[in-house]
Amino acid sequence: MNTASILKTLGVATAAACLWAAGPASAQEPLKIGFVYVSPVGEAGWTWQQDLGRKYMEEQLGDKIKTQIVENVPEGADADRVIRDLAQQGNKLIFTTSFGFMNPTIKVARQFPDVKFVHSTGYKTAPNVATTNARFYQARYVAGILAGHKTQTGVVGYVGAYPIPEVLQGINAFTRGLRSVKPDATVRVIMVNSWFDPGKERDAALALLDQGADIVTHHTDSTATVQAAEERGKFAIAYHSDMLKFGPHAQLAAVTHHWGPYFTREAKAVLDGTWKPDQVWGGFKEHMVDLEGFGPAVDDALKAELKTKEDAIADGSLNVFAAPIKTNQGKVVLAEGALDDAGLNAMNYYVEGVVGELSKN
Repeated sequence: MNTASILKTLGVATAAACLWAAGPASAQEPLKIGFVYVSPVGEAGWTWQQDLGRKYMEEQLGDKIKTQIVENVPEGADADRVIRDLAQQGNKLIFTTSFGFMNPTIKVARQFPDVKFVHSTGYKTAPNVATTNARFYQARYVAGILAGHKTQTGVVGYVGAYPIPEVLQGINAFTRGLRSVKPDATVRVIMVNSWFDPGKERDAALALLDQGADIVTHHTDSTATVQAAEERGKFAIAYHSDMLKFGPHAQLAAVTHHWGPYFTREAKAVLDGTWKPDQVWGGFKEHMVDLEGFGPAVDDALKAELKTKEDAIADGSLNVFAAPIKTNQGKVVLAEGALDDAGLNAMNYYVEGVVGELSKN
């Protein structure tokens, strides 16, 4: 019996009910997106800021996507397992958000060529692996200017994670900003060899304060450095996210980074089939870094001065690593021009003004 006969026999309403019972064409399944975090999400820090980016992406894309996270994943063999598990669970886009996840990401990507991966802060790519980073050093330079205006002792402490280029860029940019205001000021550094270890970070911050620092900052994930400064009645410049509630008197400002628009763009590209394994490195111009969360010790005039420096970096009229650049051992790194990205990513030295030597390991 043909369709016309059915309509005539059953009536239009009954036929419509039959057609409805067959069900509409199945809606497109949401894009499953996985995130691998090196530390707990917590209430502030690197992973907290990454997770804010994930939530922003969810707000923008709604039911087109479905996300899941795995937090506090050690760098190394366990990362292989976690990344592979996310791929096996059907995630078609996976963000691996720490430098030490680089090799595990590349390894798993070879095994899942139909899955797209985005690795944060690394440099290795593949046909299905993109990389992203923020030009943290730009905001670090401006934070150094802020420190130059506020230090009384001329000594600033810096708690670092590992002596890799990303961390060294921040230390060196901060020092150059500091010394643009206070030419004789120095930066003392303690590396804790961990991205997230609140106990070690606290001990390092207290040791730096004991060495005469009246401002401390950090390139580590927890709030321990800011809290140590608050306890000692000293100043701090937070990193990764605004930590003002952990140091309401101590925090001068926070160097922050913002991943939401980038994450959203990557997910949209996967959804519409235009995704590419790009290498994205954004700073003030791209609104991927900021200096915010100013504490009560920073007045409006100083904020305005800092904003002019941010704008100059964004429009290219101020280059954080313009020549001359010397190491703290007196070696000339660059006599003219400015460091290019290759030079930045090969950074393996401290600049003038940083006290101490880098480990050769």
